[in-house]
Amino acid sequence: MKVYGITGRKNSGKTGLVERLVAQFTAQGLRVSTVKHAHHEIDIDHPGRDSFRHRTAGAAEVIVASPYRWALMGELRGASEPPLDALLAKLSPVDLVLIEGYKAAPHSKIECYRAATGQPLLSPENPTIRAVASDSGVATALPRFDLDDTSGIAGFIAAELGL
Repeated sequence: MKVYGITGRKNSGKTGLVERLVAQFTAQGLRVSTVKHAHHEIDIDHPGRDSFRHRTAGAAEVIVASPYRWALMGELRGASEPPLDALLAKLSPVDLVLIEGYKAAPHSKIECYRAATGQPLLSPENPTIRAVASDSGVATALPRFDLDDTSGIAGFIAAELGL
């Protein structure tokens, strides 16, 4: 599977760009999956649900399935967060996996940047960042896209990956 990342600081536009890129690539007929890294506790399950009861009873993994979707939840129970490669191995084969976050991982990435964050660019210190998507004119030697230029960014990713 081809893998490409979207990274940046908090509130830099990562999720919106990933959402638009998924729509763009799937409209072109590609099968796309995503991996999203979160720095906070996440829970897609809720107290009172059967699957929640299974997890809190001690199940290591719980699959919830319906005619519309399925989800696999794994409980770490004090173990280390799995590396990105281990998570990618759990995905069914697709044409493209877009990864949101994972700044330090070795795959190529586009950095999202919003001047309003008041933070510096990550790209000068991160050689895996191949381009910058920004809402303002930023000084960079890398290819630069407007943050809303979904077609241009998708084309750049496709060219980088040979899609």
